Amino acid sequence: MKHLIPLTQKWIGLSGMALWLLGLCLWARSGAQAIAAEATGEPDYHFDGAISRKVLENYLARSATVASLLHLALDDDLRMMQNTGVKFAGRVIWMWGGESRIDELVAKGGPFVQRIHAMDPDILLQGAVFEIVSTDVNKVPIPAAIFEEFGLKPESRHFRYEAMLYPDGHRVDHWRPGSSVPDMSRLETRMWFVYVARRWIDIGIEAIHFGQVEIMDDRDPDHTHWRDMMARVRRYAKTHARRHIVLCDAHVPSGGIVHDGQLMFDLHSFPSRPKSVKGKPYQAILEKGFTDAIYGRSAGGRAPSGWECEALPYIVELDNFGISSHPGEFREDNPCYVWGWDEITWFSKQPEAYRNEWLRYAYRWVRETDPNGYFQLPLRRFEHYSASMTPPHGQRQEETIQAIWAEAASADS
Repeated sequence: MKHLIPLTQKWIGLSGMALWLLGLCLWARSGAQAIAAEATGEPDYHFDGAISRKVLENYLARSATVASLLHLALDDDLRMMQNTGVKFAGRVIWMWGGESRIDELVAKGGPFVQRIHAMDPDILLQGAVFEIVSTDVNKVPIPAAIFEEFGLKPESRHFRYEAMLYPDGHRVDHWRPGSSVPDMSRLETRMWFVYVARRWIDIGIEAIHFGQVEIMDDRDPDHTHWRDMMARVRRYAKTHARRHIVLCDAHVPSGGIVHDGQLMFDLHSFPSRPKSVKGKPYQAILEKGFTDAIYGRSAGGRAPSGWECEALPYIVELDNFGISSHPGEFREDNPCYVWGWDEITWFSKQPEAYRNEWLRYAYRWVRETDPNGYFQLPLRRFEHYSASMTPPHGQRQEETIQAIWAEAASADS
């Protein structure tokens, strides 16, 4: 029981004895569930309203990228998830521009979320709200509830792309013409982020990745507007999320964002940053201190669920960010590209045996190098890669991922 975090503290100071009693009930139920998990030797995946560090780490230990899962909604993905036992499924729904398709994504993904939770009620699905907004957002109507959330009188209009951009033209057309980095200090941007987060929460998403947070805060050095937006998302999750909480993360090259000792995010995340091995095509290793890798640098403080830490738990992934001008070549002057490719493209181009060997190595290396870190294994990376054993598209890492998690569980027991 020593790993349990008393939830009663979270409720003290809120209005009314009823809330305090509700918190006490949640704590008692969480404690009973943890005892039951310990008795069976199974990891504890139970949380409600807050999440202990132990439970969070149990999820991160079985974390996998399953990007675009709800866009594709393939039965083979469902089979693969059940077979491997993934518990934290990353990037299952997202938009990179094309904002007007949000209704279509929700309509397609919502029923698939229900199927996944029927298969495993504990599984935690993560959506994303990335560091991009395009002119397509002009087609999305603003619900009255979003105006009311920000204390505004509802009106009949759509979101406005121009009202989300840096006023001085900074980072405008950063991704391509008509696609820019939004400025979180602008009200329209905060309204958009809250709107998308609510749509994801409403279909059963319980975690949200907020992309490259630090390029959206150039006019918000104290993160005042970020904290405002995040508070609104968390408040909505309290009454609308499946387990009354949404777990938030972002890529944090600085190691994390802390204000007055309070961590902004529930967990940190970052690319894994494989380092090309000169003279050994196309091998790569992980290395602490290489470029901006997060190993050993995750910031500590008070987590949103109330517990203190010297370093917040984090995940690293095989990221995608486009191919360089020199694919397949070693360049010391462009170290973030692995042999000229982004991380997942490099990985997918390797022979099957090396892919399986490298996943075993990466998972073990991260755990041994930094006890706060977890390697997020790749089950699916958008439409470009699948770990499935099923031909013709599967690249056959499914059984290795299943074995990695089984071996890690055996070692912890």
